[in-house]
Amino acid sequence: MNATPSIEHSISTPFGRVSAVEYAGEEPAIVLMHGYPDDSHAYDKLVPELRPRRTIRFDFLGYGNSERSQTAPMEASQRTTETAAVMDQIGIEQAVVVGHDAGGPVAVDYARQNPDRVAKIALMNCFYGHSETLTFPDLIQLLADAPLANLTDSLLADPTQALWLLAHTGAELGYDASEELVVDAVQPQFFGSEGQADALKAIRAWTARLPMDLSTQDKAISEGEISSMRTPVDVIFGASDKYLDPGVARHLAGLFANARVTLLEGARHWVQSDRAAEVASLLKG
Repeated sequence: MNATPSIEHSISTPFGRVSAVEYAGEEPAIVLMHGYPDDSHAYDKLVPELRPRRTIRFDFLGYGNSERSQTAPMEASQRTTETAAVMDQIGIEQAVVVGHDAGGPVAVDYARQNPDRVAKIALMNCFYGHSETLTFPDLIQLLADAPLANLTDSLLADPTQALWLLAHTGAELGYDASEELVVDAVQPQFFGSEGQADALKAIRAWTARLPMDLSTQDKAISEGEISSMRTPVDVIFGASDKYLDPGVARHLAGLFANARVTLLEGARHWVQSDRAAEVASLLKG
C-alpha cells in the first residue's frame, strides 16, 4: 500500500508548540488523539485505512514530535486548549474527534465545550470518571501516586529499571516489547529517539492529574453535563483489555444520550492498531 501523502503542521498553543500531521481527504475530518504513555504513532496502522477521509493526528505537548516545554503541574484545561488550537489553526470546521486511553476524556470535554465543531465522538479503550470495573496498569498507578513521586522518578531515571517497568506493563496489556507499536509509539517517550528527548516530564505531568481529572469527570457526570450532550458517540473497545475492559465500555456508553458500543473480540488495549480496518469502518460510518 502506498504511503498516504501528508502535511506537517506546527501549532502554536499557550503552553508550547504542538506537532500535527494532516492527510488530505473528504470531510468531515477525523482528528486522532493519543493517551499516555504513547504518541500519535499509535495510529500508524489506522491512518491508511481512513482514506479517503481527511485525517489529522497530533502529539500532545511534550510527546512525540511536539515541543518539550511541558512542566508540572499541568493545567486542567491544557489538553482541550491544545485540541482547540489544532482545530482552529489547521482550519477544521467540524470533525469526528477520536480519543484513545487518556485522550478519551479530552475528546469528550472538547465536544462538550464545542458541540457545533464535533460531528461524532469516538472513544477507544478509554475512561470518563470512575466506574465499577475501571482499573489502571501498575505503571500508571505508580505514576499517578503523588506520595511515591520521588521513588518513581528514581526508577525512571535508571534505564534498566525503566525498561523493566515497560516490559512488565506491556505484558499486563498483552504486548511484546518488540511489537511495532511499542517500539514506535511507547519506547521513545521513555528513552527518546534520534533528534528528540524523552517525554518523561510530560508523562509525569499528565498522569499526576489522573486522580483530580477522574473527580472532575465524576462531577460533570453527576451534574448532567454528559447526559445532556446530543453528539453521537461510538464506543469502540478491544475486548481483551483487562483494565479498560468491556465493563468500562458499557459504563461509557451509558453516560451519553446517543451512544453505541462495539466490542472487538481478541483486540487488546490499542484496538486501533490491532483491528485497524474494522475501527476505520466504524469511524467513517
